[in-house]
Amino acid sequence: MTVPATPVPVTSAPASGPASATKAPTDHWVVLRGLAPFVWPAGRPDLRLRVALAFAVLIVAKLITVSTPVLFKWATDALTQVQTGAATIDASTIAIGAGFLIFAYGLARITMMGLTQVRDVLFIAVGQNAVRALNKRTFEHLHRLSLRFHLERRTGGLSRVIERGTRGIDLILRMGVMNLVPTALELLLACGLLFYYFDALYVVILLGTIAAYMWFTFWASEKRIAIRREMNESDNDASTKALDSLLNFETVKYFGNEEAEARRFDSSMARYETAAIRTYTSLGTLNFGQALIFTAGMTLVMWLAARDVMGGTHTVGDFVMINAMMIQLYMPLNFLGMVYRDIKQGLVDLETMFTLLGETPEIPDKPNAKPLQVSKGVVRFDNVSFHYEQERTILNNVSFEVPAGKMVAIVGPSGAGKSTISRILFRFYDIQTGRVTIDGQDIRDVTQKSLREAIGVVPQDTVLFNDTIAYNIRYGRMDATEEEVIAAAKLAQIDHFIRDLPQGYNTMVGERGLKLSGGEKQRVAIARTILKGPPILMLDEATSALDSHTEKEIQDALDRVSRNRTTLVIAHRLSTIVHADEIIVLEKGRLVEQGTHAELIAKNGLYASLWSRQRQAEKAREDLAQALEEAERAGALRPGQARLSDAAPGRPAASG
Repeated sequence: MTVPATPVPVTSAPASGPASATKAPTDHWVVLRGLAPFVWPAGRPDLRLRVALAFAVLIVAKLITVSTPVLFKWATDALTQVQTGAATIDASTIAIGAGFLIFAYGLARITMMGLTQVRDVLFIAVGQNAVRALNKRTFEHLHRLSLRFHLERRTGGLSRVIERGTRGIDLILRMGVMNLVPTALELLLACGLLFYYFDALYVVILLGTIAAYMWFTFWASEKRIAIRREMNESDNDASTKALDSLLNFETVKYFGNEEAEARRFDSSMARYETAAIRTYTSLGTLNFGQALIFTAGMTLVMWLAARDVMGGTHTVGDFVMINAMMIQLYMPLNFLGMVYRDIKQGLVDLETMFTLLGETPEIPDKPNAKPLQVSKGVVRFDNVSFHYEQERTILNNVSFEVPAGKMVAIVGPSGAGKSTISRILFRFYDIQTGRVTIDGQDIRDVTQKSLREAIGVVPQDTVLFNDTIAYNIRYGRMDATEEEVIAAAKLAQIDHFIRDLPQGYNTMVGERGLKLSGGEKQRVAIARTILKGPPILMLDEATSALDSHTEKEIQDALDRVSRNRTTLVIAHRLSTIVHADEIIVLEKGRLVEQGTHAELIAKNGLYASLWSRQRQAEKAREDLAQALEEAERAGALRPGQARLSDAAPGRPAASG
């Protein structure tokens, strides 16, 4: 499928995340123009041919539609033997003529319905292709948006926006494009027939009825738009709260807040209930008003036709024809009102999706950006300053270098800016001053795709896709073979665990990987990065969720993987980075110390203080664990009672 390359001309929303995206473009024509490339897709002559054929079939169907009342008139006149200016004919001739006309009337109606189905079949491929193409573009665009946007996102609201946008596309394309033009054509032909068989007064009454009908429809529909928006907003809010609560299922259980979550969800649903009642009440008012206006117009023209029949200027067939024409006209006219309502509602549903498409990525590639060329893998920060908000500086003139093939660790108290360095290196954010280079290339001058392909990361908080273990490992390199996946799992010390599972590598890991323990998830992340095989590694406390035995094995594996690779380690536990080639100490966004473990201990500065506190905490924990074991042996405690895990201070218990 070819996605149209024409940019969707929409009004950009403020860069405050999707929560603010509920304010959509005010000009619905902007949205309709944005849909045009999807209805007439470039590079798809087969779909363009389908559109042309569908319109041709549609026009033929409408021509047949307006001819059926005329056939009805002729059949009626033949049966009543009222032929103006013609001689009386025998009964058998009348019967044969009436029979043929009745047959023609039935054939016309069947043909009309058949052509309508042919039109729908021809157009369905176009409509579904448009739904697919626009959804794909929206999905791709969401992945191009900045990390800041997604940190502020409301996932449930975004999913509802896309879901309702899909429904809006279908409504606008199927009902609007394929029904507005033919309905207008049918109205025009009906006016021509009335003028030909009757006079201008009938046409004026018909046009007046249609004008009043459409005015009331548009007026009432506009009133309903605000109600519809309110219903959508409350639906978004309820969906977001429900999804957020279910994603945090364990937290809800930990604190026993099921009732609080239910009340929170029900308050949003109460708003939705009120808005939905108002929506359907207004719909009933609209339908009654439409029926009242059209019935008044039809009654008036029927009275005029009956008067003319009594006066001898028209036949009974004329009376039957105008009755059939008005009844037949009411169907598309009523449908046109529904089309208008559905298009307006579809635009309301779709406009937020187009607003998302109008969001400008905060971190775009430069127009002349080239792929990153990594020869050695030297990473350098030159006088880097950065802040998320103007009032709070995160990094202040930080400068350091990670030599090719060496390991540099970054440590410091919480909030010192350690994790921010990793986000800057991945270019999730752009720095305010200074430069970040890889082999002398400013990362702002290269494509983000090539930059991220060159860096592998093992995060502290590993989140997995709700798919198989094999898929999550292969995510590091999607074209990897099964043998390469298994080799990476072995290096990450997780192959034995996977093979003990009933479904092995095809085991589903659950939502966000919740079926696996913290250590198992982290080992999958390590295997994924091993499989990627990047020249630069970023380890964000990669062994934080592992027990002491597995930690040693993983640390050995990471040492082997990082050998001859440029490695940047963000460390919270200093015992994991004592072997680093260089250690950088940050405090309040400034680089305060730099050197090897031995050199920093000798300086007796911040690093030495952090090291001392961690060693004291570890010793206290070891002493407590030993005391509990002695108490258990002495019989003061039942076996296993109050036993602490062998996890070091500041990290989770063993993963098992």
